Amino acid sequence: MATSARIYRGTPRNLALLARHIRAGGLVAVPTETVYGLAADATSGAACRRIFSAKGRPSSDPLIVHIASLRDLGLVALPNPAALKLARRFWPGPLTMVLPKTRAVPDAATANLPSVAVRMPSHPLFRRLIRLAGVPLAAPSANPFGYVSPTTAGHVRADLGPRVRHILDGGPSRIGLESTIVDLRDPRRPALLRPGAITRGQVAAALGVAVAKPRYPAAGGRVAPGQMPRHYSPRTPVILHARLTRRMAARGSAADAWLFIARPPGAAPGRRANVFWLDARGDLRRAARRLFATLRRLDGAGFRRIHVERPAGAGLAEALSDRLVRASSR
Repeated sequence: MATSARIYRGTPRNLALLARHIRAGGLVAVPTETVYGLAADATSGAACRRIFSAKGRPSSDPLIVHIASLRDLGLVALPNPAALKLARRFWPGPLTMVLPKTRAVPDAATANLPSVAVRMPSHPLFRRLIRLAGVPLAAPSANPFGYVSPTTAGHVRADLGPRVRHILDGGPSRIGLESTIVDLRDPRRPALLRPGAITRGQVAAALGVAVAKPRYPAAGGRVAPGQMPRHYSPRTPVILHARLTRRMAARGSAADAWLFIARPPGAAPGRRANVFWLDARGDLRRAARRLFATLRRLDGAGFRRIHVERPAGAGLAEALSDRLVRASSR
């Protein structure tokens, strides 16, 4: 009989126990400010392969390596002046950089690439666990590969228990979207690989150069996670609209869910059982925080399809749009 996953509070005793489990090559689901991750010793090829097995993740999709201090960056990557500038500006926080890797990082963590994706998270429990484990931690999102990312410990247990037996509870994720990823292998030509809470404009301003927009790379050209055309997807088909109106929802099928960024004019909570919104006023930060949890809830509610409004504009709208485009891809 399979053992159920256990959720741990972030007490000193529990953190010490989980750190020992990681040092022994085990997996621990961890809270981050972005989404929950599935962590293992990033310097152990065997431990990294356990992540891929638990998630059903293809070995061609690289992992992100997490460090607790800027002093540790040189252990896993070869930083350049541009990377150090971004690290001092945005770390700890939701920014991942792709850099040439060191020999300490096994090929299993990087899809056999000579580069590594690395970041320093801001969630205090996760950083404490990294320090106690004494090694950098590889940690993709703690969900079955391609499914909606988890933003609570309960999401992880529903998705991966009992394949993952240890879950550290750090409360709901504060940001709710995965980290921004910037390719800095050539610091003269920085490129945004995945938009997130730290925007392309902020990165460009910090570096003083233009940052290329994200694109869908060929299967063999992915150097970081989150670049597949279909990703972050509920099982219920998602239909993406440039604009949704209350009239469209009223005339549409009652078997479908209609998800707005902001509360549509005249709509009231509970008025229609299939009309939803991410934030009453359309605040994009609150909308991002609630996106994945809302998609999960609608996915389990028996709707035939989920119609979603695509936010327009730059900044955080670019990150929300990216997740919704991939969630709706067929």
